[in-house]
Amino acid sequence: MDLRKLKTLIDLVSDSNVSELEITEAEGKVRIVKASSAAAPQHAAAVAMTPPPAILTQNPTPGEPVAASMPQVVSHQVKSPMVGTFYRSAAPGSKSFVEIGDAIKIGQTVCIIEAMKILNEIESDKSGVVMQIHCENGQAVEYGQPLFTIE
Repeated sequence: MDLRKLKTLIDLVSDSNVSELEITEAEGKVRIVKASSAAAPQHAAAVAMTPPPAILTQNPTPGEPVAASMPQVVSHQVKSPMVGTFYRSAAPGSKSFVEIGDAIKIGQTVCIIEAMKILNEIESDKSGVVMQIHCENGQAVEYGQPLFTIE
């Protein structure tokens, strides 16, 4: 399922009175369940995709430390939507769009990828803090290559 379509569905569930939504398509099945406000105050919806069901639940064994069962921050990678040349700023010598540690919002331009003499602004598909920049300025990038890690 397309990531943008999935994000739209999550937003619809979180903004509505619907507590659960399940959609089955050729690629698989997606189930979106609105979390209660006491269980997850920062996240409005939890998403579970099947298969594989082994990923859906993970119970700690009795010998595991308590920290292993605590919720962990999930990183997200902004990936290149095309093949081209990666640029961190709009022009040589100008300020970079983002730096490590910057807080960014959905839709904020994070870099430019030049493909076939066209400069394509790449926007963040998640809000958070830039934890890592995976490419150097002027580096050739491939489709699907991680550009940034956001938490």
